[in-house]
Amino acid sequence: MNFSALLQTIIYIISSSLLIPVMFLLVFLLLWMLFISGMLLSEWIERKKLKKIVNINLLLDGVAEKKKIPEEYFEYFSLYVKSYFKRLNELISLKDKLFEIKVENLLQEKELNMLKELDKIKMVIRIGPSLGLMGTLIPMGTGLASLGQGDITKLSSSLIIAFTTTVVGLGLGVVAFFYGSIKERWIQEDMKNMEVFTETIAKLNGNYLGESK
Repeated sequence: MNFSALLQTIIYIISSSLLIPVMFLLVFLLLWMLFISGMLLSEWIERKKLKKIVNINLLLDGVAEKKKIPEEYFEYFSLYVKSYFKRLNELISLKDKLFEIKVENLLQEKELNMLKELDKIKMVIRIGPSLGLMGTLIPMGTGLASLGQGDITKLSSSLIIAFTTTVVGLGLGVVAFFYGSIKERWIQEDMKNMEVFTETIAKLNGNYLGESK
């Protein structure tokens, strides 16, 4: 056996051995997207129940008056923003000298955690179709080898695997793109609300903290 044939054999063995892991990962991603679907549905229902903001400037006036974010405002915002506002109010009550730095760190930490959740969905957009393509090409190689040996049954089995993995991979990519677009819009809205109220609190901070000393 010459060196070229040896390399071809090695590559063929490696490629064939990847079919089971690829199919396993596709099934795992499918179950993962079902879990994400439930999470997004729950979040969508929660956001639908939120009280609609008529004029955010009125809310900001209320913040300026009470020197913090009133708890009655929490009903206007998602769970992510509510948890952030609670921690922000805790920092306000401490009257820390490093208030602005700690608030900035809190804001960046919250935004980073929200983006991490979005990244989990965005990865499926790339990984799903890639695994689908791998699941197509790998059995096609064994199928063509079977065709050369006249084994039509094995060829048809390989083609079924190839086409079904393609459909699953592309389907995962489409669904993940749809979910990612929705999630990204929600995150942008939450980040905008957190930043607006944080800037308001930061500007008030120099005044009322200075008066409290």
